[in-house]
Amino acid sequence: MHVPYKGTGPNLIDLVAGRTQATAAGTPPLMPHVKAGKLRVIAVGSQRLASLPGVATVAEQGYPGFETTQWYGLNAPAKVPAAIIKRLSDEAAKAARLPSVAERFALDDAEAVGSTPQEYAAFITAEQKRWGEVVRRANIKAN
Repeated sequence: MHVPYKGTGPNLIDLVAGRTQATAAGTPPLMPHVKAGKLRVIAVGSQRLASLPGVATVAEQGYPGFETTQWYGLNAPAKVPAAIIKRLSDEAAKAARLPSVAERFALDDAEAVGSTPQEYAAFITAEQKRWGEVVRRANIKAN
């Protein structure tokens, strides 16, 4: 049963308390509880993680074709001038290439990737199509 939460914090509270049985979340909020023995990681998404080298991916555990990643993007209101969007994009891409940023992201099993607004828009479109197909095939209905 899907239980919608308004954020990882409330989700994690219920998981650690035993009110829910499982969740899908990024490693940063989970790791203190994993290290304390309060949570157990069953599988990881599309690729193995440095922080959990002994945990197999979902595909490695017999479910080929499983692909999911956690990602973040920068967004701005639609009416922001193109010159400002370009500057923000250029500066974000430059920051993503800094060794200090890569090191910090690696601590969270993440990778900083700078892209153009057009590449990001294409990525969002592809994600909507992919997950829309999942919703359609599973016959998921909004409440």
